[in-house]
Amino acid sequence: MNWILLVIAGLFEVGFASCLGKAKETTGLASTYWMIGFFVCLTISMFLLYKATQNLPIGTAYAVWTGVGAAGTVLVGIFVFKEPSDFWRLFFLTTLIASIIGLKVVSH
Repeated sequence: MNWILLVIAGLFEVGFASCLGKAKETTGLASTYWMIGFFVCLTISMFLLYKATQNLPIGTAYAVWTGVGAAGTVLVGIFVFKEPSDFWRLFFLTTLIASIIGLKVVSH
């Protein structure tokens, strides 16, 4: 259950990073709404990270949370914000995902 909470926390990290990107692209009330989304996602992400660290090692939990957030944010950047998706970017994204899986495998 803690691993599920951790992955969901990482997805909310993707949410708050994406909201920042959208807030940067907008102005006025739309920007305010994206910033509200940022704070909501940030709060949920941090709470779920806190809950997951009750039973998982903090180093592992933080690394996985950051990794899920980073990998997800790169994918959102590619698909939503039209960022480049060259070979090296995808290669290192793959190694990041492999590292997250490796931490799960070796953690108790």
